[in-house]
Amino acid sequence: MKVSLIQMSYRGSKEKMVADTVAKIEVLAKSGSKLIVLQELHQGEYFCQSEDTRFFEYAKSFREDVEFWREVSGRFNIVLVASLFEERAPGLYHNTAVVFDNAKVAGKYRKMHIPDDPGFYEKFYFTPGDLGFEPINTSVGRLGVLVCWDQWFPEAARIMALKGAEILIYPTAIGWFDSDSKDEKQRQLDAWITIQRAHAIANGIPLISANRCGFEADSSGVLDGIRFWGNSFIVGAQGEFLARAGESEESLTVELDLDRTKEVRDIWPFFRDRRVDSYECLERVYCDEKD
Repeated sequence: MKVSLIQMSYRGSKEKMVADTVAKIEVLAKSGSKLIVLQELHQGEYFCQSEDTRFFEYAKSFREDVEFWREVSGRFNIVLVASLFEERAPGLYHNTAVVFDNAKVAGKYRKMHIPDDPGFYEKFYFTPGDLGFEPINTSVGRLGVLVCWDQWFPEAARIMALKGAEILIYPTAIGWFDSDSKDEKQRQLDAWITIQRAHAIANGIPLISANRCGFEADSSGVLDGIRFWGNSFIVGAQGEFLARAGESEESLTVELDLDRTKEVRDIWPFFRDRRVDSYECLERVYCDEKD
């Protein structure tokens, strides 16, 4: 099965982002890709660099956006993973990944882990998801879709795998501050890649991570902005790189063999050797010493 991801920089408007994204989808679909993954909040800027209520306006078109990308998936006969800003009710918003399967909505995932760091003030905008970690059934397989900050939590990937996900998918938006040292930038990038490769290895399934790229200024002027580092990648069930992008715009396409999961798990039976009788501590915030 051919799968693809699209790594893009912000164009300055939603209209331009959408038009260019559709053009790239068309090229990939015509080349045979059956699953295409888009980056986090792919329709516009990464607005979470500051706290500003005017950005909630972006969520008002959620229903129209869903209908638009549903039609795109049908036009090109693909499974499409989109990342949208959802207004669920006045004052209640989610960072939501929607999966489309040939003109149908296959399911959605509301981001569960929400960061609150300088330049990434997502807790101001997004309510933590309430749909849990549930894989989404599609014509190309059972997809474990998570979003960005979720990528740092092995529990989320494990639950998706334990519930039968065949591929882990992460739309993401992560980058550097230009003021960071070269060594610090490299440490951050290595950590981001390593944690996700580890999810693939620990669960014996392939993983797709689609990141933004390019510089986006902080509209508030408090910070200089974020340089999204790109480096999107696709790895196999042993964490091996199948494709990896650089820091500029790029689309990646690989052939995935989902049967390889069984072969890998037969050799490395991590599920078999789990000690579920001794994991009670995972249900606590911190495992303090018992009295």
